[in-house]
Amino acid sequence: MPYGRPVRSLRLYSVFFVFISLMAVIRPAEAQMGGMGGMGFGQAVGGISIDAEGIVGNLEPAALQSLADERRDAVAKAGKLEAVQLRSVSLARLITAMQDATKGKQLPVEAVFLGGLTRITHVFVDPEGHDIILAGPGDAISIDAAGNAVGAASKQPLLHLEDFVAALRAIDGARAGGIQCSIDPSAEGLTRLQAFLRTHRPTGPNADGFLREVEKTLGPQIVRVGGVPGDTRFARVLVAADYRMKRIGMGLEPSGVPALPSYLSMLSSGAAAALPRFWLEPSYDPISRDADELAWRINGRRMTCLTESDVLAKDGVKRGQGAADGVARKWCAAMTAQYDALAARQPVFAELVNCIDLAVVAALIQGRQLHERAGLDLSPLLDDQTIRLPAYEAATTVPTVATAQRKGNGWVIGASGGVKCQPWAFAAKTAEAGDLGDSRAAAVASRPDDAWLW
Repeated sequence: MPYGRPVRSLRLYSVFFVFISLMAVIRPAEAQMGGMGGMGFGQAVGGISIDAEGIVGNLEPAALQSLADERRDAVAKAGKLEAVQLRSVSLARLITAMQDATKGKQLPVEAVFLGGLTRITHVFVDPEGHDIILAGPGDAISIDAAGNAVGAASKQPLLHLEDFVAALRAIDGARAGGIQCSIDPSAEGLTRLQAFLRTHRPTGPNADGFLREVEKTLGPQIVRVGGVPGDTRFARVLVAADYRMKRIGMGLEPSGVPALPSYLSMLSSGAAAALPRFWLEPSYDPISRDADELAWRINGRRMTCLTESDVLAKDGVKRGQGAADGVARKWCAAMTAQYDALAARQPVFAELVNCIDLAVVAALIQGRQLHERAGLDLSPLLDDQTIRLPAYEAATTVPTVATAQRKGNGWVIGASGGVKCQPWAFAAKTAEAGDLGDSRAAAVASRPDDAWLW
């Protein structure tokens, strides 16, 4: 996010605040996932693009419209689904469908979107049927104006099978560091900028030339993704959500939510002495379980925006050592309070929560060994040689864009922060609930003989 108030060593006697931002474009790599690779549902996540050199940017409107049309043609082949309060998906039968697709059959469009689930609220273990049942609100598949796959009735983004597979494959490696994404100025770029600002300032009524020099001096922002492979759709959701959060905070695009202004607009003309960072972190209530640990319910998910202040010193950025920034805290509070409203206007923020949900489910399955309890062989799903996920260009950099507003003396520099979560911590917190056994029994009893969703 934009660095908050100016460090004294960087203060210039000018009438500008400078904001460093991010711009981008995304193009997909060719890939296959058992017959679904050509649908393009991993491309242009959140309306951004990533080119062959890993540079992130906004997708052109014409390209986005074309992609949306292609996606509508693809989902027109889907089977008839309806909006339901609780839809069940058989993981065992879904694995079989994916294996069949590796032998030349087309994976059903419904499978690409996990049966039209908008989230997973329940996980049921069925030892007799050697199955794990994933259940939650379900909907019909539709494509919105921006090309997002959403529920026809709920307008909520649908879960993606490839995100779930990516989470299952990566979750063991995420035990230590969790899943995270950040977009930050490089240390070398900040050092160069610090030296540049000691001797340069904008002159005259037009600062464009100065701003272009700031962009050149600071150089590209560095994208870092951890806990999931950078070439997955899951990683693209992390990057896209972080990218959009920064642009909203810096006032480069509106949030669409009146109660969530930009951080830039909340700043006064007074001087400041810290570099605030912003990031998103989820939290959950304890996961409910039955006495036999065969039925599980995921409760109370929330997304929180957090901040800390950095200090730009001679030997680099000192993380979290700056004075508290009251404006940054107010912006974070607004982001937290309005997150659901923002997600309704910009689906990538709902997709972010969906991906985190899938990671929590993956940690629950692996951590509690639910597949072993069920007698379900997950190895085909976990083996990239058996079932190949689509691979996309991994984001590596975002070009710096400097913008200015006349507000007073001083500078706001940089764009940093991101997304952090530790799915293992959420999966470890459980509490017994007496109502889950009946829910599990109903799901198992209603399973049809030859279908993978019901």
